[in-house]
Amino acid sequence: MPKSAKCLLIGSTETYSGKSATVLGLSYQLQQKGLDIAYAKPLGTCFSESGGTVVEEDVQFIAHSLSLPTSRVAATMLALDEVNVQKRLRGEDKTDYRQLLKQQYLQISQGDLVLLEGPGDLTQGNLFDLSLLQVAQALDAVVLLVARYNSLLSAETLLSAKQLVGDRLVGVVINDIPTEQLEIVDAQLCPFLEKQGIPVLATLPKSDLLRSVSVGKLVTQLNAEVLCRHDRLDLMVESLAIGAMNVNSAVKYFRKRRNMAVVTGGDRVEIQQAALETSTQCLILTGQLPPPAFILTRAEELEIPILSVDLDTLTTVEIIERTFGQVRVHEPIKVQCIRQLMTKHFDIDRLLSKLGLTPAGALP
Repeated sequence: MPKSAKCLLIGSTETYSGKSATVLGLSYQLQQKGLDIAYAKPLGTCFSESGGTVVEEDVQFIAHSLSLPTSRVAATMLALDEVNVQKRLRGEDKTDYRQLLKQQYLQISQGDLVLLEGPGDLTQGNLFDLSLLQVAQALDAVVLLVARYNSLLSAETLLSAKQLVGDRLVGVVINDIPTEQLEIVDAQLCPFLEKQGIPVLATLPKSDLLRSVSVGKLVTQLNAEVLCRHDRLDLMVESLAIGAMNVNSAVKYFRKRRNMAVVTGGDRVEIQQAALETSTQCLILTGQLPPPAFILTRAEELEIPILSVDLDTLTTVEIIERTFGQVRVHEPIKVQCIRQLMTKHFDIDRLLSKLGLTPAGALP
Protein backbone atom coordinates (compact mmCIF):
# COMPACT_ATOMS: atom_id res chain seq x y z
CA MET A 1 0.00 0.00 0.00
CA PRO A 2 1.48 3.43 -0.90
CA LYS A 3 2.72 5.49 1.99
CA SER A 4 0.59 8.36 3.20
CA ALA A 5 1.91 11.81 2.37
CA LYS A 6 2.68 14.37 5.03
CA CYS A 7 0.23 17.24 5.42
CA LEU A 8 1.36 20.86 5.61
CA LEU A 9 -1.44 23.23 6.61
CA ILE A 10 -0.83 26.85 5.63
CA GLY A 11 -2.73 29.23 7.89
CA SER A 12 -2.67 32.92 8.69
CA THR A 13 -3.12 35.17 11.69
CA GLU A 14 -5.59 37.43 9.83
CA THR A 15 -7.45 37.42 6.51
CA TYR A 16 -5.63 38.59 3.36
CA SER A 17 -2.19 37.97 4.87
CA GLY A 18 -0.83 36.23 1.77
CA LYS A 19 -1.74 32.55 2.23
CA SER A 20 -2.54 31.82 -1.42
CA ALA A 21 0.60 33.66 -2.51
CA THR A 22 2.68 31.58 -0.07
CA VAL A 23 1.08 28.37 -1.38
CA LEU A 24 1.93 29.41 -4.95
CA GLY A 25 5.54 30.33 -4.20
CA LEU A 26 6.17 27.34 -1.96
CA SER A 27 4.57 24.79 -4.32
CA TYR A 28 6.74 26.04 -7.15
CA GLN A 29 9.89 25.51 -5.06
CA LEU A 30 8.73 22.05 -3.98
CA GLN A 31 8.06 21.09 -7.61
CA GLN A 32 11.52 22.38 -8.58
CA LYS A 33 12.92 20.01 -5.95
CA GLY A 34 11.14 17.13 -7.70
CA LEU A 35 8.55 16.53 -4.98
CA ASP A 36 5.10 15.11 -5.76
CA ILE A 37 2.60 17.53 -4.20
CA ALA A 38 -1.17 17.75 -3.87
CA TYR A 39 -3.32 20.74 -2.92
CA ALA A 40 -6.64 21.31 -1.19
CA LYS A 41 -8.62 24.07 0.50
CA PRO A 42 -11.25 22.48 2.78
CA LEU A 43 -13.11 25.70 3.58
CA GLY A 44 -13.95 27.87 0.57
CA THR A 45 -14.68 31.60 0.59
CA CYS A 46 -14.55 32.75 -3.03
CA PHE A 47 -16.83 30.90 -5.44
CA SER A 48 -17.84 31.54 -9.03
CA GLU A 49 -19.51 29.65 -11.85
CA SER A 50 -17.38 28.20 -14.61
CA GLY A 51 -18.86 26.16 -17.45
CA GLY A 52 -22.00 25.36 -15.46
CA THR A 53 -20.16 24.16 -12.35
CA VAL A 54 -19.41 26.14 -9.21
CA VAL A 55 -15.69 26.37 -8.47
CA GLU A 56 -13.60 27.80 -5.64
CA GLU A 57 -11.53 30.45 -7.43
CA ASP A 58 -8.31 30.02 -5.41
CA VAL A 59 -8.38 26.24 -5.85
CA GLN A 60 -8.97 26.50 -9.59
CA PHE A 61 -6.27 29.14 -10.02
CA ILE A 62 -3.61 27.36 -7.94
CA ALA A 63 -4.30 23.95 -9.52
CA HIS A 64 -3.97 25.56 -12.96
CA SER A 65 -0.81 27.57 -12.06
CA LEU A 66 0.91 24.44 -10.74
CA SER A 67 -0.37 22.18 -13.57
CA LEU A 68 -1.69 19.72 -10.98
CA PRO A 69 -3.62 16.70 -12.29
CA THR A 70 -7.16 16.28 -10.90
CA SER A 71 -5.96 13.34 -8.78
CA ARG A 72 -3.75 15.83 -6.91
CA VAL A 73 -6.50 18.35 -6.10
CA ALA A 74 -9.28 17.69 -3.59
CA ALA A 75 -12.66 19.36 -3.79
CA THR A 76 -13.50 22.11 -1.33
CA MET A 77 -15.86 20.66 1.29
CA LEU A 78 -17.81 23.69 2.38
CA ALA A 79 -18.49 27.29 1.40
CA LEU A 80 -18.23 29.64 4.34
CA ASP A 81 -21.25 31.73 3.43
CA GLU A 82 -24.41 33.12 5.03
CA VAL A 83 -26.60 30.20 3.87
CA ASN A 84 -24.37 27.50 5.37
CA VAL A 85 -23.81 29.47 8.57
CA GLN A 86 -27.57 29.83 9.09
CA LYS A 87 -28.16 26.11 8.45
CA ARG A 88 -25.54 25.27 11.07
CA LEU A 89 -26.94 27.74 13.60
CA ARG A 90 -30.47 26.39 13.14
CA GLY A 91 -29.20 22.83 13.63
CA GLU A 92 -30.17 21.78 10.08
CA ASP A 93 -26.56 20.97 9.22
CA LYS A 94 -25.38 18.20 11.57
CA THR A 95 -22.50 17.05 9.35
CA ASP A 96 -19.40 15.78 11.14
CA TYR A 97 -16.95 17.77 9.03
CA ARG A 98 -13.87 16.43 10.80
CA GLN A 99 -14.87 12.90 9.82
CA LEU A 100 -15.66 14.05 6.28
CA LEU A 101 -12.28 15.78 6.14
CA LYS A 102 -10.46 12.53 6.94
CA GLN A 103 -12.49 10.58 4.37
CA GLN A 104 -12.13 13.10 1.54
CA TYR A 105 -8.52 14.01 2.05
CA LEU A 106 -7.13 10.51 2.41
CA GLN A 107 -7.74 9.94 -1.30
CA ILE A 108 -5.11 12.55 -2.24
CA SER A 109 -2.66 11.48 0.42
CA GLN A 110 -0.28 9.54 -1.81
CA GLY A 111 2.79 11.41 -3.00
CA ASP A 112 5.22 13.38 -0.87
CA LEU A 113 3.27 16.31 0.55
CA VAL A 114 -0.30 17.58 0.68
CA LEU A 115 -0.50 21.37 0.94
CA LEU A 116 -3.70 22.44 2.64
CA GLU A 117 -4.80 26.06 2.56
CA GLY A 118 -6.30 26.89 5.95
CA PRO A 119 -9.10 29.26 6.95
CA GLY A 120 -8.74 33.07 6.87
CA ASP A 121 -7.54 33.40 10.46
CA LEU A 122 -7.03 31.34 13.62
CA THR A 123 -10.74 31.09 14.54
CA GLN A 124 -12.55 31.01 11.18
CA GLY A 125 -14.34 27.69 10.57
CA ASN A 126 -14.84 26.94 14.28
CA LEU A 127 -18.60 26.68 13.82
CA PHE A 128 -18.05 23.68 11.50
CA ASP A 129 -15.14 22.14 13.47
CA LEU A 130 -12.87 23.29 10.64
CA SER A 131 -10.73 25.93 12.36
CA LEU A 132 -6.97 25.82 11.73
CA LEU A 133 -6.20 23.77 14.83
CA GLN A 134 -9.17 21.42 14.30
CA VAL A 135 -8.10 20.68 10.71
CA ALA A 136 -4.47 20.18 11.84
CA GLN A 137 -5.56 17.71 14.54
CA ALA A 138 -7.98 15.82 12.27
CA LEU A 139 -5.33 15.28 9.58
CA ASP A 140 -2.29 15.21 11.86
CA ALA A 141 -0.85 18.13 9.87
CA VAL A 142 1.97 20.48 10.76
CA VAL A 143 1.27 24.21 10.39
CA LEU A 144 3.07 26.98 8.52
CA LEU A 145 1.69 30.39 9.52
CA VAL A 146 1.69 33.49 7.34
CA ALA A 147 1.54 36.82 9.18
CA ARG A 148 1.33 40.26 7.65
CA TYR A 149 3.84 42.57 9.34
CA ASN A 150 2.25 45.54 11.09
CA SER A 151 4.97 46.58 13.56
CA LEU A 152 7.30 44.87 16.03
CA LEU A 153 4.09 44.13 17.95
CA SER A 154 3.56 41.37 15.37
CA ALA A 155 5.57 39.37 17.93
CA GLU A 156 2.48 39.29 20.17
CA THR A 157 0.25 37.88 17.44
CA LEU A 158 2.78 35.16 16.66
CA LEU A 159 3.27 34.28 20.33
CA SER A 160 -0.50 33.85 20.72
CA ALA A 161 -0.58 31.71 17.58
CA LYS A 162 2.24 29.52 18.95
CA GLN A 163 0.32 29.04 22.21
CA LEU A 164 -2.70 27.91 20.19
CA VAL A 165 -0.99 25.69 17.64
CA GLY A 166 1.77 24.36 19.93
CA ASP A 167 4.30 21.86 18.58
CA ARG A 168 2.48 21.55 15.27
CA LEU A 169 3.91 24.96 14.28
CA VAL A 170 6.70 24.20 11.83
CA GLY A 171 7.48 27.85 11.05
CA VAL A 172 6.23 31.30 10.11
CA VAL A 173 6.41 33.57 7.08
CA ILE A 174 6.40 37.29 7.91
CA ASN A 175 4.98 39.08 4.91
CA ASP A 176 4.57 42.62 3.59
CA ILE A 177 7.47 44.20 5.49
CA PRO A 178 8.23 47.80 4.41
CA THR A 179 11.80 47.97 3.03
CA GLU A 180 12.94 50.39 5.74
CA GLN A 181 11.78 47.93 8.44
CA LEU A 182 13.52 44.81 7.06
CA GLU A 183 16.72 45.40 9.02
CA ILE A 184 15.00 45.74 12.41
CA VAL A 185 12.83 42.67 11.69
CA ASP A 186 15.92 40.56 10.92
CA ALA A 187 17.94 41.98 13.82
CA GLN A 188 15.30 42.01 16.57
CA LEU A 189 12.03 40.27 15.74
CA CYS A 190 13.43 37.08 14.14
CA PRO A 191 15.98 36.23 16.89
CA PHE A 192 13.29 36.83 19.54
CA LEU A 193 10.80 34.52 17.79
CA GLU A 194 13.44 31.82 17.24
CA LYS A 195 14.20 31.85 21.01
CA GLN A 196 10.47 31.30 21.66
CA GLY A 197 10.53 28.19 19.46
CA ILE A 198 8.99 29.93 16.44
CA PRO A 199 11.16 29.24 13.35
CA VAL A 200 11.10 32.17 10.90
CA LEU A 201 11.31 30.61 7.42
CA ALA A 202 10.92 33.86 5.46
CA THR A 203 10.79 37.62 5.85
CA LEU A 204 9.21 38.96 2.68
CA PRO A 205 9.54 42.63 1.68
CA LYS A 206 6.42 44.62 0.81
CA SER A 207 5.60 44.49 -2.90
CA ASP A 208 3.45 47.16 -4.54
CA LEU A 209 2.82 44.78 -7.42
CA LEU A 210 1.39 42.05 -5.17
CA ARG A 211 -0.88 44.58 -3.49
CA SER A 212 -2.02 45.97 -6.85
CA VAL A 213 -5.45 45.56 -8.44
CA SER A 214 -6.42 45.52 -12.09
CA VAL A 215 -8.41 48.38 -13.62
CA GLY A 216 -11.03 45.76 -14.54
CA LYS A 217 -11.43 44.83 -10.87
CA LEU A 218 -12.00 48.52 -10.01
CA VAL A 219 -14.62 48.77 -12.78
CA THR A 220 -16.51 45.86 -11.19
CA GLN A 221 -16.21 47.11 -7.60
CA LEU A 222 -17.22 50.69 -8.48
CA ASN A 223 -19.87 49.63 -10.99
CA ALA A 224 -18.14 52.14 -13.28
CA GLU A 225 -18.82 53.07 -16.89
CA VAL A 226 -15.72 52.72 -19.08
CA LEU A 227 -15.48 55.82 -21.31
CA CYS A 228 -12.41 54.74 -23.27
CA ARG A 229 -9.79 51.99 -23.68
CA HIS A 230 -11.93 48.96 -22.79
CA ASP A 231 -8.96 46.95 -24.08
CA ARG A 232 -6.62 48.11 -21.28
CA LEU A 233 -8.56 46.99 -18.21
CA ASP A 234 -5.70 44.56 -17.51
CA LEU A 235 -3.46 47.45 -16.37
CA MET A 236 -2.39 47.06 -12.73
CA VAL A 237 -2.98 49.87 -10.24
CA GLU A 238 -0.46 50.08 -7.38
CA SER A 239 -1.53 53.30 -5.67
CA LEU A 240 -4.41 55.71 -5.30
CA ALA A 241 -4.27 59.48 -5.73
CA ILE A 242 -7.04 62.00 -5.16
CA GLY A 243 -7.02 65.05 -7.40
CA ALA A 244 -8.67 67.56 -5.09
CA MET A 245 -5.93 70.21 -4.79
CA ASN A 246 -4.80 72.96 -7.16
CA VAL A 247 -3.08 71.89 -10.35
CA ASN A 248 0.51 72.83 -9.32
CA SER A 249 0.26 70.82 -6.11
CA ALA A 250 -1.37 67.97 -8.02
CA VAL A 251 1.48 67.73 -10.52
CA LYS A 252 4.08 67.49 -7.70
CA TYR A 253 1.95 64.92 -5.89
CA PHE A 254 1.36 62.81 -9.02
CA ARG A 255 5.05 62.78 -9.95
CA LYS A 256 5.95 61.08 -6.67
CA ARG A 257 3.67 58.12 -7.33
CA ARG A 258 3.70 55.13 -9.66
CA ASN A 259 0.94 53.31 -11.53
CA MET A 260 -1.88 55.26 -9.92
CA ALA A 261 -5.62 55.38 -10.15
CA VAL A 262 -6.50 59.08 -9.97
CA VAL A 263 -9.91 59.99 -8.55
CA THR A 264 -11.11 63.48 -9.43
CA GLY A 265 -14.27 65.37 -10.34
CA GLY A 266 -15.54 65.21 -13.91
CA ASP A 267 -15.29 69.03 -13.98
CA ARG A 268 -11.58 69.15 -12.91
CA VAL A 269 -10.20 69.20 -16.46
CA GLU A 270 -6.74 70.62 -15.54
CA ILE A 271 -6.27 67.83 -12.94
CA GLN A 272 -7.30 65.22 -15.51
CA GLN A 273 -4.74 66.65 -17.92
CA ALA A 274 -1.97 66.55 -15.27
CA ALA A 275 -2.86 62.95 -14.36
CA LEU A 276 -2.68 61.78 -17.97
CA GLU A 277 0.89 63.10 -18.30
CA THR A 278 2.15 61.21 -15.20
CA SER A 279 2.28 57.53 -14.14
CA THR A 280 -1.49 56.95 -14.28
CA GLN A 281 -3.12 53.59 -15.04
CA CYS A 282 -6.68 54.89 -14.98
CA LEU A 283 -8.64 58.07 -14.38
CA ILE A 284 -11.80 57.78 -12.27
CA LEU A 285 -14.23 60.67 -12.66
CA THR A 286 -16.88 61.32 -10.03
CA GLY A 287 -20.13 63.27 -10.34
CA GLN A 288 -21.09 61.74 -13.70
CA LEU A 289 -19.80 64.72 -15.70
CA PRO A 290 -18.31 63.67 -19.05
CA PRO A 291 -14.75 64.89 -19.75
CA PRO A 292 -14.13 67.14 -22.77
CA ALA A 293 -13.34 65.46 -26.09
CA PHE A 294 -9.61 66.41 -26.01
CA ILE A 295 -9.16 64.54 -22.67
CA LEU A 296 -10.73 61.40 -24.15
CA THR A 297 -8.56 61.71 -27.27
CA ARG A 298 -5.37 62.08 -25.18
CA ALA A 299 -6.35 59.12 -22.96
CA GLU A 300 -6.94 57.02 -26.10
CA GLU A 301 -3.44 57.92 -27.38
CA LEU A 302 -1.79 57.12 -24.03
CA GLU A 303 -3.85 53.92 -23.58
CA ILE A 304 -5.24 55.07 -20.22
CA PRO A 305 -8.82 53.95 -19.43
CA ILE A 306 -11.18 56.63 -18.11
CA LEU A 307 -13.95 55.45 -15.79
CA SER A 308 -17.05 57.37 -14.77
CA VAL A 309 -18.77 56.61 -11.46
CA ASP A 310 -22.09 57.63 -10.02
CA LEU A 311 -20.55 58.12 -6.56
CA ASP A 312 -19.02 60.92 -4.52
CA THR A 313 -15.24 61.07 -4.06
CA LEU A 314 -15.22 59.79 -0.47
CA THR A 315 -17.31 56.69 -1.26
CA THR A 316 -15.22 56.01 -4.38
CA VAL A 317 -11.98 56.18 -2.37
CA GLU A 318 -13.39 53.93 0.39
CA ILE A 319 -14.37 51.25 -2.15
CA ILE A 320 -10.95 51.39 -3.85
CA GLU A 321 -9.09 51.16 -0.52
CA ARG A 322 -11.21 48.19 0.52
CA THR A 323 -10.40 46.54 -2.83
CA PHE A 324 -6.66 47.07 -2.20
CA GLY A 325 -7.07 45.43 1.20
CA GLN A 326 -8.64 42.30 -0.31
CA VAL A 327 -6.28 41.56 -3.15
CA ARG A 328 -5.97 38.09 -4.66
CA VAL A 329 -2.99 36.83 -6.65
CA HIS A 330 -4.90 35.74 -9.76
CA GLU A 331 -2.73 37.51 -12.36
CA PRO A 332 0.22 35.80 -14.10
CA ILE A 333 2.48 38.81 -13.40
CA LYS A 334 1.83 38.37 -9.65
CA VAL A 335 2.54 34.63 -9.81
CA GLN A 336 5.92 35.42 -11.36
CA CYS A 337 6.59 38.03 -8.67
CA ILE A 338 5.72 35.74 -5.73
CA ARG A 339 7.83 32.92 -7.17
CA GLN A 340 10.84 35.22 -7.35
CA LEU A 341 10.24 36.61 -3.84
CA MET A 342 9.84 33.17 -2.27
CA THR A 343 12.81 31.69 -4.14
CA LYS A 344 14.96 34.52 -2.83
CA HIS A 345 13.67 34.78 0.75
CA PHE A 346 12.10 31.45 1.78
CA ASP A 347 14.32 28.82 3.43
CA ILE A 348 12.97 25.76 1.61
CA ASP A 349 15.75 23.44 2.80
CA ARG A 350 15.02 24.23 6.43
CA LEU A 351 11.33 23.46 5.87
CA LEU A 352 12.10 20.15 4.12
CA SER A 353 14.40 19.13 6.94
CA LYS A 354 11.67 19.94 9.50
CA LEU A 355 9.18 17.90 7.46
CA GLY A 356 11.68 15.03 7.17
CA LEU A 357 11.46 15.15 3.38
CA THR A 358 14.35 14.57 1.01
CA PRO A 359 14.02 15.97 -2.51
CA ALA A 360 13.78 13.38 -5.25
CA GLY A 361 16.42 15.31 -7.17
CA ALA A 362 16.03 18.89 -8.29
CA LEU A 363 14.51 19.54 -11.67
CA PRO A 364 16.89 20.99 -14.28
